[in-house]
Amino acid sequence: MNDRAQAGTDLTVDARRVDPDGTEHPIQDYAALGDGRSVVLVGPDGAVAWWCVPEMDSPPLFDRLLEPDSGGYFQVRPEGAFTMERRYRTDSNVLETIVTTATGTARITESLNSSRAGRLPWCELARRLEGVSGTVTFRIRAVFGTRGDSLSPWLQPNPNGCVFHVGPVLGVIRFSDNIRILEEEDRTIAATVTLGEGERALVALLAGEDEPLGIPTIAEIDERIDVSDDAWRHWAEGLHYDGPHRSEVRRSGLALKLLLYSPTGAIAAAATTSLPERIGGPKNYDYRYAWIRDAGYTVNAFLRVGAMPEAKAAFSWLMKHLGAHGAQVFYTLRGGKVPEETSLDLAGYRGSRPVRVGNAAARQHQHGIYGDIFETATLFVADGNILDQKSATVLADLADECADRWRQKDAGIWELEVPQHYTMSKISAWQALARAVELAEAGHISATCVPRWSRERDRIQAWIEEHCWSQTRRAYTFYPGTDRLDASLTLAVRFGFDGRDRLSSTLDAIREELGRGPLLYRYSGAEREEGAFVACSFWLVEALAELGRQDEAEAVFTGTLSAVTRGVGVMSEMVDPDTGDHLGNTPQGLSHLALLHAACSLRGDRERDLKAAR
Repeated sequence: MNDRAQAGTDLTVDARRVDPDGTEHPIQDYAALGDGRSVVLVGPDGAVAWWCVPEMDSPPLFDRLLEPDSGGYFQVRPEGAFTMERRYRTDSNVLETIVTTATGTARITESLNSSRAGRLPWCELARRLEGVSGTVTFRIRAVFGTRGDSLSPWLQPNPNGCVFHVGPVLGVIRFSDNIRILEEEDRTIAATVTLGEGERALVALLAGEDEPLGIPTIAEIDERIDVSDDAWRHWAEGLHYDGPHRSEVRRSGLALKLLLYSPTGAIAAAATTSLPERIGGPKNYDYRYAWIRDAGYTVNAFLRVGAMPEAKAAFSWLMKHLGAHGAQVFYTLRGGKVPEETSLDLAGYRGSRPVRVGNAAARQHQHGIYGDIFETATLFVADGNILDQKSATVLADLADECADRWRQKDAGIWELEVPQHYTMSKISAWQALARAVELAEAGHISATCVPRWSRERDRIQAWIEEHCWSQTRRAYTFYPGTDRLDASLTLAVRFGFDGRDRLSSTLDAIREELGRGPLLYRYSGAEREEGAFVACSFWLVEALAELGRQDEAEAVFTGTLSAVTRGVGVMSEMVDPDTGDHLGNTPQGLSHLALLHAACSLRGDRERDLKAAR
């Protein structure tokens, strides 16, 4: 047995009995593994139910998450019913599971492997099995998916391993010598192994796309589990956070790292598509793309905890593609245009259809893009970094564009179909021009248009105060002429928008109307069509803390943690306040980075950050 297996684990533990039958699990029950290019979701039954190969936005190799009856999966589980206790290793995205059957206990250690030199040139999912006491028989089964029902997998006999083909994807399953293969035909590979105390086995799946595949030895694959663990720990050691809720902050940092697409520095919003915002509802979207908003917030989060290489990579990606394509809402992970939205003929998670590829919101315009990128640039230089001339020019051009476009309606932060003069969009435009003036006055970008930016900044603020404040509600409303509220207005505090009394009163109105315990719905009426939005609760914590309402902020934070950190600590987009089940795509970067920002604000970082920025 590997001594490192006993080295320590995170506090979040998933423990339960697992029955032999059943393929669908609550979204919060899935753990995530990653290698900087793709993300695996593995359920409590030991089945990989989602894995897009070789990249997060590739078609899925295993898709049982969205096609429970006939979808592909890769399962390693004890024979019969068992109890299990699983958690991540401390400061790592390597997963450990202790399984107990009627005959014995065993440990499963799983990793999407990397090497000492970084990401491997192929995908390598390794699953180590170790006998702890008694004997445990494992059943291993891989059923390859059809890439969204678009092609048929096939197996090819080969002396170098169990080779499979799924369109352009070529792969092999490697077994240690003590594993007995039972079936190898059509689209299925099945095997079994029985382990006694101190015995171990390993099964691994290696895959690539349209390229020859190197085949390492079993010993090399097994060693890379611990190499990967070391790499995760080394990265987490560089996170400079020692305040309250340290374990949750580091876990969220590790979740965000899973979504950083290392070939380009892009930040994926989530690793999945079409997980529903309400079970059985139609709001099922593809989040395997890089949103400007999410990337900007993630850069800021990485800066706040000292993850400079990731912050720099993501910021460089932002500036490059803003310069090349303009202020679009989001891009593919490689920086291209997001494909037109189409639907796949899959059953959907718990019958929730449609199952989508692509995202129609890519054709929208959102004023929030301007505020997000300027806040990111401000914090980037405040951390002692330097803007290049091309980036400085891009920023100045974006400030000019914002000064022109802020008067127009847009789709808003929530990407709604009906354009409005959304209050939060106007605040974001104000934020962009306020930060642009500060960057120019500090010499980071051209100061030629500062007088114009200053005038438009002040006009936006006056417009908001005249049109968006409701004396009846004692709150800024969703948009002029409505009494509806918008939970994203909690972010106005972070953005430094003037009027602390009005902002504080707005928070109270939001909590009263949109709150369900510590959780918040996104806007008035959202409770009829979706769950509570996880990030909104953490934004509320941050806003309360920045306004000096520290005790309230801490209470909301701890209440939100108890409501959303289930399973092994991976958070999705939303939560059903009635059942506690997670909803929406997962792991959701916005949820994890909002937790990180909230914890830093509870520690009192924000005031220091803003002073440094100005």
